Amino acid sequence: MFVSRRLLGVRVDDVTYSEALALCRRAIEAGGFHQLVTVNTEMLMLARRDEELYHIIESAYLALPDGAGLLLAGRLLREPLRERVTGVDFAPHLARLAAETGQSLYLLGAAPGVAEQAACRLQGLAPGLHVAGCYAGTPLPAEASWIISLLRRAKADILLVAFGVPAEEKWIARNAPAAGVKLAMGVGGAFDFLAGAVPRAPQWMRDHGLEWLYRLCHQPWRWRRMLALPRFLALVFALRARRLLRLPEHRGDA
Repeated sequence: MFVSRRLLGVRVDDVTYSEALALCRRAIEAGGFHQLVTVNTEMLMLARRDEELYHIIESAYLALPDGAGLLLAGRLLREPLRERVTGVDFAPHLARLAAETGQSLYLLGAAPGVAEQAACRLQGLAPGLHVAGCYAGTPLPAEASWIISLLRRAKADILLVAFGVPAEEKWIARNAPAAGVKLAMGVGGAFDFLAGAVPRAPQWMRDHGLEWLYRLCHQPWRWRRMLALPRFLALVFALRARRLLRLPEHRGDA
């Protein structure tokens, strides 16, 4: 079993890639619906003020630690996380698992045509993968019943959704169980990366937790979203100081 940490009051699971994959295999074998969330600093900060998102993370099958900032916070707060498990890197692992176990994969979201390109890339990474379908779609409630019918007709087993945070997490929680899928995960911009539409940071930048800087340089319009990281770290350092000084903690910090 894995250990769930509490970072600023939000759940993050201390799992590695191999452990998360083994748990996904177990979920497929058990049947039923299972939601995975990839918690990064942006999602964590949103969950602190978005009650619906907070409860989705709490009830998820796995809350993957997606973010270098989370690993730093874990060390500072003595809630260690062993490995960063990103949605864009975990998606190919799920594709290989689907190919090995005979499960079908469905890609939902991103701009028209991007999911199809991402699916081709995943099929190259996971020989034998059956892609049940791709659809750009939207998270609008008016389209939910149509998308559910697409997923049911395609007999999708594993669903990857790229609607952006927190729309994809909320869409999955509200609609995926009715679609009959076994596993579903929000992947943010993963389809863009897999399709080659958006370049990823060099490996050395990813290894040193600087992927956010690379993305900011290439997508400067993201600067408002990037503010979540300094705010997050400020709260983490403040909490660490209170603990060192043995001062009372604010509700939701632990």
